[in-house]
This record gives sequence, structure tokens and C-alpha cells, in this order.
Amino acid sequence: MIRVAIADDQAMIRAGLRMVLETEPDLSVVGEACDGADALAVVQRTSPDVVLLDIAMPRMDGLAAARRLAALPDPPRVIVLTTFDSDENLYAALRAGASGFLLKVSPPEHLVTAIRVVAAGASILDPAVTTRVIAAFTRQPAPAPPAALDLLTPRELEVLGLLGRGLSNVEIAARLGLGDATVKTHVARVLMKLELRDRVQAIIWSYESGVLRVGDAGLP
Repeated sequence: MIRVAIADDQAMIRAGLRMVLETEPDLSVVGEACDGADALAVVQRTSPDVVLLDIAMPRMDGLAAARRLAALPDPPRVIVLTTFDSDENLYAALRAGASGFLLKVSPPEHLVTAIRVVAAGASILDPAVTTRVIAAFTRQPAPAPPAALDLLTPRELEVLGLLGRGLSNVEIAARLGLGDATVKTHVARVLMKLELRDRVQAIIWSYESGVLRVGDAGLP
């Protein structure tokens, strides 16, 4: 059973999310919060596996809450649910340690899938959110390649580039003509060598480091 906490300042949103999740046999809503401070208290009290976190909340916003949650000894996984047109804090939320990002207009089945994905230790981004994160880097000058790139083998550098473009392990395997197990090993080594927590951080790192730039072949 995956234990889920919901943090959103709108009671109707919380009720709707609860209704969606409680129809799933492997998901259990263990608590609700109306702001970031309340979310921290709920997490301490209920120890959820996954927290659904709105960004624009009173008293303590979702960004501050995500940072506080990430600093816990055994932090829950965080999925940010956001309104695409009004939320200007997605990039900061990525850096705050969230593992998943979905738009509030996403179909319910996408939310259920995202919860299962992040609870299993992986990460997930809504395609529109990925595009927005990438777009943020078009306004930045190309940085000098970091020394950490020297730690990667040529194949691992290829894998990093495909990770940064949002490809799954299966898609990377097909692109490079490798087995799924081999790709999984390469991904694990890339994350370990670059001291990255998950695939979301790999996307950020790829663009921050200059490994990828918008306009590269195949990029949005």
C-alpha cells in the first residue's frame, strides 16, 4: 500500500484528489494539509510515502515545504501539482527536491501512474513541464563544461544526453542498441558519478552543465 498525503489550499481540489486515489486498491490517503506548514505537520504525523504538493499556498508555500521535506532524515517523495500558466517557480521546485511534476489538468490516470512511479524511487515530469524547464535555459549563456564530465565514459555521456532529453530506459536502449539491463546499469553509474538523486536532477544537470542546449538535434 502506498501512503499518500495531499497538500493544497483549495478544499475542492483536495476532495477531488482523494476521490481519485481512493478508487485505487494500492493507494491510501493518510492525511490532508491546507498549506506548507500544515503539510510538514501531516508528514511528521502520518509518514506518507508520497506527498502531493501545491506550490501556491498561504503561510508556507510549496517551495519552502519541499525544501523542508527534502531535509528530513527519511523524506517522502514529492509530486508537485501545478497550474502551468501561473506557476513561475517550477525550476526552483526541481532544485528543492521534488521527484514528480504534473499539471492540474492532467488526466487522473496520469496522477495515479506518477504516484506509483515516484513511490518506486523513480521520477516523472509532465511533458509540458519538461518543455518549460528546458525553455528556462534558453535565457542562460552556455556554461563551461564541468570537471565532473571527465568522470563519464563516452557511452555514459551518451546516456546522460538522452536522459536529459527525457527518454526512458526502454527508449534509450532502443536508440543505442543496448539491452534494458545494460542501460539501467549505465543510468545508475551516471547518477552515482555526478552525485545526482534521480532522473529529474539529471535533466537539470544536463542543461546547467551545457551538455545539452535547446536546438540540439532532436530537442524540443
